[in-house]
Amino acid sequence: MFDLALAIGHHLLIFVLFGVLTAELVLVRAGVDRPTVARTARIDLWYGIAAGLIVVVGFIRAIFAAKGWAYYEHNAFFWAKMTTFLIIAFLSIPPTVKYIRWRRTGAVPDEAEIAGVRRFLWAEVALFALLPIFAAAMARGFGELAY
Repeated sequence: MFDLALAIGHHLLIFVLFGVLTAELVLVRAGVDRPTVARTARIDLWYGIAAGLIVVVGFIRAIFAAKGWAYYEHNAFFWAKMTTFLIIAFLSIPPTVKYIRWRRTGAVPDEAEIAGVRRFLWAEVALFALLPIFAAAMARGFGELAY
C-alpha cells in the first residue's frame, strides 16, 4: 500500500508541475500587465514547491518502495530521467528570476523579455516530454547497466 501511495503522489505531483508550467506559458505573453506578472510570480512559487516535492517523494519511492534503490541505481533510463529533470530545473531559474524582478520593479516586461522567458518555458516543455518516456522504459526493465 505504501508503494502505491507513493506512486500516486509522485504522478499527481508531476501533473501539477506540468499544469503550472502550462499556466505560465498561457500567462506570459505579449501585452502582459502588472496583475498578470504578480499572478505568474505566485504561480511560479507552486512550480518550485511541486518540483521539490517530486524530488522528495521520488527518492523516498526509489529507496523505500517495492523495487528499491538496487533496481534504480543501475538503470540508464533512471539517470536519463534524473538528468533531464535537473536540466529542466536549471531552465526554470531564468524565468523565475525575471518574474521576481518584474514584480519587484512593478515593470511591465517588453516583448523581447517576454520572448526570452517563453523560449525557456518551451524548452522546459520539450524536455518534460522525455520524462514519461524514460519512466516507462525504466519501469519495464529497459536500460539496465551491466557491472
